[in-house]
Amino acid sequence: QVQLVESGGGLVQAGDSLRLSCAASGRTFSTYAMGWFRRAPGKDREFVAAISRNGGNTLYIDSVKGRFTISRDNAKNTAYLQMKDLKPEDTAVYYCAADPTARNSDYLPSTYYYWGQGTQVTVSS
Repeated sequence: QVQLVESGGGLVQAGDSLRLSCAASGRTFSTYAMGWFRRAPGKDREFVAAISRNGGNTLYIDSVKGRFTISRDNAKNTAYLQMKDLKPEDTAVYYCAADPTARNSDYLPSTYYYWGQGTQVTVSS
């Protein structure tokens, strides 16, 4: 089992940048495909971005393409979500999640078994 801890959230103004981090416990981080999700007030949780085990394959929701970048450092057991040009509609609690079932290092995550506790991102206009 892996524990995920997000950090890096905060209150920023529209147009600012933030980098979220997701630190994973254990020695098997490189075997997990990773994803970022968010839940805005009054809305369902939505997928934001995903990355394969080796970092070579990524996927984004359309609304963040060109503004957000997902990455990972397997040596540091950490996944990142770099967010630029933030908008008020990006306000949400952001969660990272891990999929331990991706058998190929290029596979994107499909089923998330482990979740972090979330970090709040608030973007003021």
